[in-house]
Amino acid sequence: MTQPNHAASRRSLLPFIQSALILGALVIPTAAAASPIAMADPGQIALAMADSRMMAEPDPDPAGSTSFPQPSGSIADATPDAKRWALFGQSTFTVMSETMARMPYSGPHSLIANDTRETFDATLYLGVRPWSGGEIWVNGEVDQGFGIGNTMGLAGYASGEAYKLGAAQPYTRLQRVFLRQTFALGGETSAVEAGANQMPGRQSANRLVITAGKFGVVDVFDTNKYAHDPRGDFLNWALIDSGAFDYAGDPWGFSYGASAELYVGAWTLRAGAFNLTDTPGGMATTTDFSFLQLVSEVEHRHMFGQHPGAIRGAIWMNRGRLGRFDDSLAWGIANATAPDVSQVQNVRHTRIGGYINVEQELTSTLGLFARASTADGNYGVFDFTDIDTSVSAGLSLAGKSWGRPADTAQIGAVANSISKVAQAYLAAGGAGVLIGDGSLIHPGAEKIVEASYSWRPNSHLAVTFDLQGVVNPAYNRDSGPVGIVGLRLHASF
Repeated sequence: MTQPNHAASRRSLLPFIQSALILGALVIPTAAAASPIAMADPGQIALAMADSRMMAEPDPDPAGSTSFPQPSGSIADATPDAKRWALFGQSTFTVMSETMARMPYSGPHSLIANDTRETFDATLYLGVRPWSGGEIWVNGEVDQGFGIGNTMGLAGYASGEAYKLGAAQPYTRLQRVFLRQTFALGGETSAVEAGANQMPGRQSANRLVITAGKFGVVDVFDTNKYAHDPRGDFLNWALIDSGAFDYAGDPWGFSYGASAELYVGAWTLRAGAFNLTDTPGGMATTTDFSFLQLVSEVEHRHMFGQHPGAIRGAIWMNRGRLGRFDDSLAWGIANATAPDVSQVQNVRHTRIGGYINVEQELTSTLGLFARASTADGNYGVFDFTDIDTSVSAGLSLAGKSWGRPADTAQIGAVANSISKVAQAYLAAGGAGVLIGDGSLIHPGAEKIVEASYSWRPNSHLAVTFDLQGVVNPAYNRDSGPVGIVGLRLHASF
């Protein structure tokens, strides 16, 4: 999707200041209203939660701080004294600067050389426990800013904090509204800590979890302790998620749907149905499942020595008006123009893909992740990004050994590729969801390395310095390499 270009206003810090004022207007009155007069007062509960977290630094943990709970500890059963309200908040600011060594030709979705952009968002997470085992969560958000190149030019795009739709001025969105219900099925119980989109309490080892409403497919599927949260760990799209997982979502990554998770011992089975957008890369998802995604995932948790790990495997299917690349190439020849996959989205097709996702703690401070994913390369991507095959891996290290136990150093690498017919489509001048240089004379795998260091002066603030290098951006061996320098500021309560 092509974004508007606001070259002057997007570089100004005025929108960031405006957004910060908006967040302050939302948060400060809530905090000011907090008092010890009512246990059910959400302001008081939020303040109590914040006070408890300020008492100590976080334990050494190379994982990020996702805004959606990890499935292995996602839902809590209510206890008689459980709090019925919860309120959390976060704010994230990023700035990125990109340089490209060479770009001999460009097209409608090419990366803009020597570009600097910023993004800002602020989120309030309001939760209520209406009955035992039930949770209702509403996430309101303020967003502003642009990704480098208007979120174009890289299949493995550089920032998960940059959406497909940019804006120079702050705007508000209701990103998540969902109900989660847990049915205890026996086994040992364990404590679940309070967090954004997670009520505190206790949960049984064996349980059934149902989630329905508006939320992210990757809130439940393809999670990973070490690489899944652009606000807490890696930023690159192809590192925080499986690159070839064309998951359903609007330009902000959310969809209407439902999922079920069955936990039995060391195993979890997950299944979900979600609405695809009304058109590939479209602004809004359908609500009647006329364009449908089905996902199924199996997870096994294990111990490697004394260190926990997990392996996940999934198969997904998209059913909708997908366009075939060969049909688009034929259309372009017949009309003496560049192929356009949107012109051949006349009948329903089915696209199938899958992924394997591994996380493994190696020591008390070092964790490893790896992903491999693939999808049918005959069709254009529907909602995520232009990748047919992706392999990624990396390490996450907590800073205990150098006296900074809450800090995290991370490094990850990913290689993305597309099918031969997709290469032919781009070579003929076609454009994908995020890429399209007008030609593709010498195709090659897109290779990305990302390294970052997150400094956490306290449990509420993190400052991350990020470096990325890209070879063959958008599968184009004639362009690049690309260097990207990023800074992320993240605050939460």
